[in-house]
Amino acid sequence: MSNRNEQCVLIVTFDAKPGKKEAFRKHLYTLVGEMSGEEHFVNTIVHDDLDLSDRLVLYEIWSGSRERWHRDEPEKSYRKAYEQGLSDLLSERTVQWMTPVAEWGSRLTNHAKDN
Repeated sequence: MSNRNEQCVLIVTFDAKPGKKEAFRKHLYTLVGEMSGEEHFVNTIVHDDLDLSDRLVLYEIWSGSRERWHRDEPEKSYRKAYEQGLSDLLSERTVQWMTPVAEWGSRLTNHAKDN
């Protein structure tokens, strides 16, 4: 069982196929809209890369462990539909798994530091 205060962070880099970035963005926003209603969802921020015009980066926080995420989240029906639509939109996707250890400026994680 995971620690109640445990969180996992996904940093996902998406390289859209040429001319497909806005179609991918719409596809991604549909996913985020669905997953934002999930019990363990904390936050998602989508970034445009200032140097690579076809790249989006997603920063996503979930309560619970990476193991909990892998057990519960991929099975959601909206995720399956999302995954099926990616082959026409993306040339590459990389995922990094993180755990927060300290935070300043907000209280999104369980590791906010008071100055």
